Order: sequence, then C-alpha cells, then structure tokens
Amino acid sequence: MNITLNDYYKKRYNIFNWREQQNMANKTILAFFMACITGILAQIVVPLPWTPVPITAQTFAVLISGILLGKYWGGLSQIFYVFLGIIGVPWFAGMTAGYEIILGANGGYLIGFILAALFLGYFADKYISARNFKSMFGLMLIASFGLIYIPGLLVLGVWMYMVQGTVPQIWNLLAMGLLPFLLGDLLKIVGASVFTKAVLPKEEFR
Repeated sequence: MNITLNDYYKKRYNIFNWREQQNMANKTILAFFMACITGILAQIVVPLPWTPVPITAQTFAVLISGILLGKYWGGLSQIFYVFLGIIGVPWFAGMTAGYEIILGANGGYLIGFILAALFLGYFADKYISARNFKSMFGLMLIASFGLIYIPGLLVLGVWMYMVQGTVPQIWNLLAMGLLPFLLGDLLKIVGASVFTKAVLPKEEFR
C-alpha cells in the first residue's frame, strides 16, 4: 500500500483535530498519559558527582507535551507529574518521590516543567507559523533555558544557601545547575523541534 504525502498530511490533521474535539475527561486522560511518559523518561538518569541535579531524559517529554496536547493540557500533564510525585508516585528522577523533592535542589526545575509546557502548548495551538523547525527551535530555547533553568537555578541557589550557609557564587551555581546540561538539552531541543515539524498539521483545527 502506497502512502502519499497528502495521505500523511490528512492523517496528521485528523489526529490533532480529533484531539481538539475531545471532551474534558478524555483530555485529562491524555494529560495523565503524558505525565506517565515524563515519569518513564525521568528514569534515564546520569548522576553527576559535583551536583545534586542529574542529567535525565524527561526534559524531552516536557517539551513535546505542549506540542502533543496543546495549551493548558500540556501544562496539566506536568502538573500531574509534579503533584503525583509529591504525594508519593515514585517517578521523579531515580524513582524518587515526596514533597522534599520539590523543596530540594531540583524543585525549581519541576516548576519550570509546568511553565515550559504551558508556553509551548500555547504557541503550538495558536500560531500556525510556530509549527515549523526554525520557529519552534527558538521557542524551545526560551522554554528550556528561560522557563526551566531560571526557576531551577533560583531554587538551587536557595538550597545551596540553606545547606552551606553562604550565598553561592554565580559560577558555582552555573557549574552545578546549567553548564553540564547545555549540550544534552540542545540535542533534546533539536529533536523536539524536528518532531514538531513532522507531527503538527499546518492548518487550523476545526
């Protein structure tokens, strides 16, 4: 069976139009499913000896959650991920859970996940011009290094102050919470941007 580009574009549009037409209960289920994917990818962990912040694959799930579910619901998926992890579901990095995670060194990044998913979902749904590689690459740079890393570094800095009793130097803060992750996050952003171009229809949903 031959599948033409037109067939692919039509199926792509039908899938996302179907998503748009779902009721609140079904969209909530989709958001929960995306939270599960985030939790699974969070178990791909590379610990670093000089920082409590590990390298994980979950950021990729965060970036595509807004793309797949759109405004509000991508953000809801990350709210599910954070909230259920706080109350005991062991799907934070390294199969951890509990409120102490949100209060610890990694708590700011978890808050940033919600902001990033809401941000990308809004642009992916509202602006057709954002559904290409170049535009989405720029938006994901903002989402990752602005909306995730800024709250992440702020909370990490507070945590370092509470543990060490002194305000951390900016270089030490960056070495623990940003610099080791730059290359990996750029690769995730490129992959998520390619994914966006491939899966998002270039037409308005009905």
